[in-house]
Amino acid sequence: MTNNDLEFPPYVAGWGMANGHLQSIVPSVFRRVSVPYQRTRLELEDGDFLDLDELPAPSVGAPLVIISHGLEGNSHRAYVQGMARHFHDAGWRVIAWNFRSCSGEMNRLPRFYHSGAIADLKAVIAQGMAQGADQIFLVGFSMGGNQTVLTLAEPDLPNTVVGGAAFSVPLDLEACAHALARPAQGIYMRRFLRDLKLKIADKAVRFPDKVSLSGYDNIRNFKQFDDRYTGPLHGYRDAEDYWHSCSSANVLDRLRRPTLVVNALDDPFLASPCYRRPSNASSNLLLETPLRGGHVGFMRWRLNQTLWSEFRALAFARSCQETAAYRTGGPVL
Repeated sequence: MTNNDLEFPPYVAGWGMANGHLQSIVPSVFRRVSVPYQRTRLELEDGDFLDLDELPAPSVGAPLVIISHGLEGNSHRAYVQGMARHFHDAGWRVIAWNFRSCSGEMNRLPRFYHSGAIADLKAVIAQGMAQGADQIFLVGFSMGGNQTVLTLAEPDLPNTVVGGAAFSVPLDLEACAHALARPAQGIYMRRFLRDLKLKIADKAVRFPDKVSLSGYDNIRNFKQFDDRYTGPLHGYRDAEDYWHSCSSANVLDRLRRPTLVVNALDDPFLASPCYRRPSNASSNLLLETPLRGGHVGFMRWRLNQTLWSEFRALAFARSCQETAAYRTGGPVL
């Protein structure tokens, strides 16, 4: 990371916005951003698929940004489209990928997606490379941020990947699951469970030997949901096994490329371990903890214009390009 990156202006909430719940809810409900995606389908080796929404390269040799959304999000969420717009306007090609079951069409297999499903993100990276990208930057939000951090620690990470930025990252999945189980966070928990119910109901019809909807309405938190569904469907013993195996806090000492993590201190989804830099953390980790910003917020009143998080991600991407160019002796595109 460069000195300019370390000096990037911190996020400061506008007047009347110093509230984590406001920051989390208002952009999600009221922000309007639309970009002209072109959809392609990536067939996977296990018989499933990923739907990718792309913005083509504005010029020959343009670098590529791959954007990963959050839990029960998709590529059309305003925070994804805003990031896509900002990078594309700056001359980047964009792939905003949809997790399995999140593109508007249910995936084919009993499994769907989870916080540690980095094989899918690695498949998107491979697709970008196959299309000719020679510089790739990763951006992730929330669950997609956890996947991004995990991927940036992979020992087989291609040299093409120059770095990544992750916002509102549940670095410790167990601590964050307990935080969201608190009564004060009930509005978020109920929404997640309501949305996930539709997918569980679909899979219960198609795979009755593996998935049942019976008793679903008794589920009140992620511990119960992950014990019953996420863990067993994805090869984990239970919720604790899943959380401990997939928390990106486990890999902060092994990051292979410059990695920016931005977690606002007023984020209602996160817990205290998400704000601590481990003593053995890699020198590639830049952890920023602004006082405000909520969960995937970082807004000011002009919601439809570029947000601080979008400026921050592009600035860090450019610093990663400079670092990669210095390492390889190549140009910064």
